[in-house]
Amino acid sequence: MSGNWEAQFADAPDILKSAPDQKTVVQAGPVVIGNGGFVTMAGPCSVETERQLMETAECVAAAGARILRGGAFKPRSSPYAFQGLGLDGLRLLARARAATGLAVVTEVMAAADAPVVAEYADILQIGSRSMENYALLEAAAHTGRPILLKRGMVATVADLLRSAQCIVSHGNPNVILCERGIRTFDTATRNTFDVAAIVVLQQIARLPVIADPSHAAGRRQFVPALARTAVAAGADGLIVEVHPHPDQAWSDGEQSLSFAEFDTMMADLAPWCELRACCGCALETVA
Repeated sequence: MSGNWEAQFADAPDILKSAPDQKTVVQAGPVVIGNGGFVTMAGPCSVETERQLMETAECVAAAGARILRGGAFKPRSSPYAFQGLGLDGLRLLARARAATGLAVVTEVMAAADAPVVAEYADILQIGSRSMENYALLEAAAHTGRPILLKRGMVATVADLLRSAQCIVSHGNPNVILCERGIRTFDTATRNTFDVAAIVVLQQIARLPVIADPSHAAGRRQFVPALARTAVAAGADGLIVEVHPHPDQAWSDGEQSLSFAEFDTMMADLAPWCELRACCGCALETVA
């Protein structure tokens, strides 16, 4: 790594690579992230009912997802919007894991909730609005669970790495970085998908990097194309919103894929993942 990188990201020394091939491999339940494979996390924005969650878990598992996402605690912009089922939602996620074998990732919003969320989840998600909530980062780190850290809506790459450094400095090296789009002047999509951030993070950071095309796009028809872009950029995986009836979803329905759309996206991604794997093998052989 060049000295320029080290100076620019000096506040995150434990996150930066000390060698070009250095990589943290994160174990989340039965799933490994960051070992050269491609892992898809998928599920509803919000856990609504047992039937909704179980149907979605079975669908995404059949299509090749390895991790079930679902919000039990929801940070919503409006106080009148659905805020999540809380503990009941966590219990439903645990039932879905038992039924399908999928690992579970779900968001924790408050430091006081971190221990109880960790009882039910394989990965604790820190949402974009909480990326710089340092008390929450510390509490999540101390649970010992892997942490999925989403980039803040107006955060730079350096900001993201500083938050990751906070988690690692509290004794938890198992952090997964997530590019989910940032706010810019453009309104064609919900957020601007910063695909360059994936490339930069894979170059300089030792942590796995995944992409969230759902929150970047804000419109379900754009999600598959952004997912392919993430694969090409070198992401270690995706986190995608899927719902049995997106138009009836209690939150984020406009960016959630239907079961058929998710099946199609996963089938379309397969050759891209295979091509990237083959290119990686070819580069290793040449080297």
